[in-house]
Amino acid sequence: MSEVLDLFVVGGGINGAGIACDATGRGLKVGLCEMNDFASATSSASSKLIHGGLRYLEHYEFRLVRESLMEREVLLAKMAHIAWPLRFVLPHEPHLRPAWMLRLGLFIYDHLNLGMKLPKTETVDLARSPYGAGLNPGFRKGFVYSDGWVDDARLVIGNLRSARDRGAAIHARHRCVSARRVDGLWRVELEEIATGRRASLRARGLVNASGPWVKSWLDSVEGVATRKRVKLVKGSHIVVPRLHDGDHAFILQNSDQRIVFVIPYERDFSLIGTTDIALDGAEPGPVTISPEEITYLCDLSNHYMARTITPADVSWSYSGVRPLFDDGSDDPSAVTRDYVLEVADEAGKAPLLSVFGGKITTYRRLAEHALEDLRGYYPTMGEAWTHREPLPDGEMPYADFELFISGLEKAYPGMSPVFLHRLARRHGAGSAELLGEAKTVEDLGRHFGGDLYEREADHLMRHEWAQEPEDVLWRRTKEGLHMSPAEREAFAEWMRTRRRNEA
Repeated sequence: MSEVLDLFVVGGGINGAGIACDATGRGLKVGLCEMNDFASATSSASSKLIHGGLRYLEHYEFRLVRESLMEREVLLAKMAHIAWPLRFVLPHEPHLRPAWMLRLGLFIYDHLNLGMKLPKTETVDLARSPYGAGLNPGFRKGFVYSDGWVDDARLVIGNLRSARDRGAAIHARHRCVSARRVDGLWRVELEEIATGRRASLRARGLVNASGPWVKSWLDSVEGVATRKRVKLVKGSHIVVPRLHDGDHAFILQNSDQRIVFVIPYERDFSLIGTTDIALDGAEPGPVTISPEEITYLCDLSNHYMARTITPADVSWSYSGVRPLFDDGSDDPSAVTRDYVLEVADEAGKAPLLSVFGGKITTYRRLAEHALEDLRGYYPTMGEAWTHREPLPDGEMPYADFELFISGLEKAYPGMSPVFLHRLARRHGAGSAELLGEAKTVEDLGRHFGGDLYEREADHLMRHEWAQEPEDVLWRRTKEGLHMSPAEREAFAEWMRTRRRNEA
């Protein structure tokens, strides 16, 4: 049997990836498994935002908002290629929330983090300001504040690459079929999804970061019980042709007290979401958007935006299940987005840490808190480090993406600056290594459509665990949006052939 690991993580979403990354950098021997593709569930189905959660202030979650706002600054500096600041426009609807309430909330939002570097809130005349572009002309007054954007699926991959580069054993598409304590250690059995082959390993500690499956997986572990629960909430988004000019996003209030974002997305589109649908009594698993959700998002967009959309305009949609910590609230929108960690052990050995809840913005702090909770079991474990180290491909001078891009354009004068910019948004400082000696895009192999070429697809398969077409088209990249159905099928056939030839 293989050597004993210090820590084994079950779950390859953002929380599991973040914990594995942090633990490996502290000197622990770490393993991780994910039963599907990494970030294939909740962690690729978000609104793609690094934000404090302005609306959480209405529920008095000041600690969570403050932590999130402080993390926003850290994350923007760690990964300037996949995360960047974004200005949000909040049109004023007097009958929903009075102006004084919005001003007060935004003042608090700006000042909960005294080290905030992003521009603070301003009040604008939407009829005269560029921030009003795309809105129905009836909206006159608005508020503009700062938050951030992130490519959520690539954030997960970045953390996993960091863990792997430091020695972690990463098992893609392996299900943890059993875990039990034997002689003060965890005996873990994995099953490879494609072949059914099984492998056993041992670990001194175990982390349950299985997201929507956190409770059901915990219930399968002998000798472990908890009273904590998660509330499963479906959130859906639609993608439509671009609704407005400019780089700003909109945050739209609805009469049901929910908010919906309209965000510039993938250069030609707008991302609209999210919904909140309680999945009471449902088992976690794949979900899809309903016609009612599509209508809800279209109707709210049409109330605010000048360009009318219908369900026929939806180019793509995605849905995910958020495993929110069950705080007893009956309103899905009011359930806390905070996280709760629970550690159970056996006579001071073989700890099992379970993660309930959480959100992308606070994943790094969640990982730090998880390892602090485990410190007593690992007395030689190193100190926190992820706040000062960039993610792989985020190593840019001054965390300045535009400065990096200017250098890339000079290094590859035969390639379109637009193409280089799009590639660098995915691969950052690793773009030059990917491009290698190529002079033009013709040197990158077969062109599949959009901005996807054979060399990048091959890189994603060899170095980022991509095995299925959707891994590449909809998670590692979003080039599926820019390809025709025929192009997507041709790529899928190429990928299937490549995998058969390498088997």
